[in-house]
Amino acid sequence: MLVGRDGERDHVERLLGQASSGRSAALVIRGEAGIGKSALLDHAVATAHGMRVLRGVGIESEAELAFGALHLLLYPHLDRLDVLPGPQAAALRAAFGLSDSTATNPFLIGAATLTLLAELAAEKPLLCLVDDAQWLDRGSSDALLFAARRFQADPVAMLFAVRDTAVPFHTPGIEELRLPGLSSDAAAGLLDHSSPGLTAPMRARVLEEANGNPLALLELGAARLAAQREGRAEPAHQVGPLPVTRRVQETFREQIVSLPEASQSILLVAAADRFAGMDTVLSVARAVGADISDLDAAERTGLISVSDGELAFRHPLVRAAAYQCATHHQRIAVHRAFADALTAPDVLDRRAWHLAAATTEPDEAVAAELERTALRAERRGGAMAVSAAYDRAGRLSVDPELKARRIAKAALAAYDAGKPDRAARLAVEVTSLTTEVSVIAEVTLLRGQIEYERTSPEADAALASEAARLIMDSDPERAVVMLTEMMCAGRDAGALPLVAEGGRLMAELRLRPESTVRASADAQISWGDLLSGRPENAVGPLRAMIKAGREDDDGDLVHRVVAGFSGLMLAEDEAAIAVMEMLLAEVRASGALTWIPYAQEVVALAQALRGDFLTAQTCLAEAVALSTEFGMNMEVAVLRATSVWLAAVMGDEPRCRELAAEVLPVLEGRHAVGTAVTYWGLGLLDLAAGRYRAAFDALYAACVSPAKYDFPIRAVADLVEAAVRDGNPDRIADQFTQFERWAVHVDSPVATALLRRCQAMLEDSEEHYRAALDLYAKHGGRFDQARTQLLYGEWLRRRRRRSEARAELDAALTGFKRMGALTWEARATSELTALGERPTLEPVADDPLKNLTPQEVQVVRLAATGLSNKEIGAQLFLSPRTIGHHLYRAYPKLGVTRRIELAQLGLE
Repeated sequence: MLVGRDGERDHVERLLGQASSGRSAALVIRGEAGIGKSALLDHAVATAHGMRVLRGVGIESEAELAFGALHLLLYPHLDRLDVLPGPQAAALRAAFGLSDSTATNPFLIGAATLTLLAELAAEKPLLCLVDDAQWLDRGSSDALLFAARRFQADPVAMLFAVRDTAVPFHTPGIEELRLPGLSSDAAAGLLDHSSPGLTAPMRARVLEEANGNPLALLELGAARLAAQREGRAEPAHQVGPLPVTRRVQETFREQIVSLPEASQSILLVAAADRFAGMDTVLSVARAVGADISDLDAAERTGLISVSDGELAFRHPLVRAAAYQCATHHQRIAVHRAFADALTAPDVLDRRAWHLAAATTEPDEAVAAELERTALRAERRGGAMAVSAAYDRAGRLSVDPELKARRIAKAALAAYDAGKPDRAARLAVEVTSLTTEVSVIAEVTLLRGQIEYERTSPEADAALASEAARLIMDSDPERAVVMLTEMMCAGRDAGALPLVAEGGRLMAELRLRPESTVRASADAQISWGDLLSGRPENAVGPLRAMIKAGREDDDGDLVHRVVAGFSGLMLAEDEAAIAVMEMLLAEVRASGALTWIPYAQEVVALAQALRGDFLTAQTCLAEAVALSTEFGMNMEVAVLRATSVWLAAVMGDEPRCRELAAEVLPVLEGRHAVGTAVTYWGLGLLDLAAGRYRAAFDALYAACVSPAKYDFPIRAVADLVEAAVRDGNPDRIADQFTQFERWAVHVDSPVATALLRRCQAMLEDSEEHYRAALDLYAKHGGRFDQARTQLLYGEWLRRRRRRSEARAELDAALTGFKRMGALTWEARATSELTALGERPTLEPVADDPLKNLTPQEVQVVRLAATGLSNKEIGAQLFLSPRTIGHHLYRAYPKLGVTRRIELAQLGLE
């Protein structure tokens, strides 16, 4: 019975109605134990007319069993695995121990969960509920939350009940509903209905202690009424209230300890393992002196119910009380009995955890069992289960070195599971347990990766350097990985001494000439030269790295990201895009989603610099969404720095300044490259609007930053324009000299064209304008081409060469309009007006994608290649129905009615 929850009940009913009509919905219901979360879930089930219902529950003592809760939830429908995309089906089979496949990616398991639930919902609307979600094993919760965030147009409702605990259970991106205590009137009504006859003082005390908690009202009221009838009621003025959960649990404890000892024993057995069937419960119960008849007393009190051969506790707090009120010795005996009973191959993980719970001193045999459990969890993709098993194995290890190695693995798995605080604590502990340099090196690298987000990329680089130095002689190829972390983080931070030091250390490594990491090592050594202003030493190795990245389909992901950023540094944007698109195809197929933001960062920058603003926006939208979901806050800020640049060139001043105000406090002093890109964007905003002094200041900040020799060196071309317009070209002599040296040695079409444009402005030279435009005509780069046409047209207008000026300005105007560069378009229009002529804009075919959302753009482009909705969904980790929904919304915007017409639009 739901009392005093009219608003919450209506909320849930609206959600179910929304899902039944084909609009997915997810809701997290939060509150303290007993506040009515389960009752609200029960109400959802009762009102889910015509819906298929899946219901699961989290159990605290089972949080170490990887994907255990998800397996129980989906078990009745595993016969449908064959309809899933192959990699997803294989991932789910591995997660549930149904195959012996190698390690799988947890995001593929989330995608498989999404697809399987979508398949069920295709037959009839689906309601998926999870009670006590805070106790789900991490693998199960990640998979279910991953799916919940991605349902959009499926008839699916997902409800999660989450109890307030000391350890927060985060559910970003999902609506939340918090249940407060009942109002005074509702609480009094519930108490009077459930426990009539309480004396007025006792009634007042129960109301005070319960504090509006429905379960407390029911249980405390019943207990006080029973005591009152037996003549043992407590004085109404007894000491003040305990926290509600403890008070209710104490009430359950009192009921349990009043039972016969054998009944208490069998309740303890049932509480110790939710996965155990009745046969196993009775077998273990007999081992500790109880039998099935001993359930009768507990069943009569209503603490449990037995139906269809299954035992169920009245409330999770009853289970907790049954376990906690037993003595330590009793719990050990029960866990030992479970370990003896669980010998089948499919229950070895549960056996290991029962052995661990029954072991109070170091025991290598038990530790080894737990290590095998960790390895099985690793193959299934349950990172948090891996961490828990290795951690406990470490605590039970006899050998100190084994203990250190196991806890180190626990730290690494915790980081993979998105638990950086736990990972950092375990990593620091390892350094005090061992002198083994390889182990210390690994946890030191891990600490650095954690500090990237916590403190700064520079802190990461320093720790990665410390790690690499430990193993340079013993394991040079592993040292390359650590030095790569050092170089990449040092580059981000603009910590040039660390970058230079990383290059020096990389050069000292004794790598095999045929080693696959040789090209990457050489390229990063060259990063040190390039970022220190010595491009003449860097170009060859960087081009070799880019070439290797384009040709090696199976290259290491880290090294291919190095290749992508190297492409940006050399202004070889198309090459950078090609390398990253290969990487994106690979990680989408494997489910390695955490790599997508880094790859899309490169693609978005390269596409923005080339003038394809729509594609850049599409890349950024996906990358920001994933980075936010994964808690990669620094990466979110870096991606938004590129959004600042895009908003600037597209003329959205409010958005540009809002984003800059958001990201600069995060980036300044920590991420030099992101900071430079942000100031570059702000400078372009003012430059387009003719605010040349403000533009100069912002662009100067970008061009003198520690990232000045990285790809933001291209901002010098804009700084030159601002300086010339502001009448201060002498102020940028040093910056231009650096830029000229970079462009000459890089010798790419983009770099050379930018240099010629600068020379045209500084030397007032028509020859350089024409040379730059010739390069753009041959090699592309439509944004800079239109910018150069605008500058050249202005130059021609000032010399009264009207017809030539008009031709260049018209071309610039056409280019800006096609790209959606509104402020630049206005500037070109203004120049034509100053020429004394009305612009005669050539007919410009609107980009058919410009009115689509970023996700619609992604879907439409993939659909135009002939992929099915299911294939597109597998790539974008969305349900096929959601893909269809995006297409349905996109068709009218594109002026098409059928899928086949997409291929005729010439979408890029």
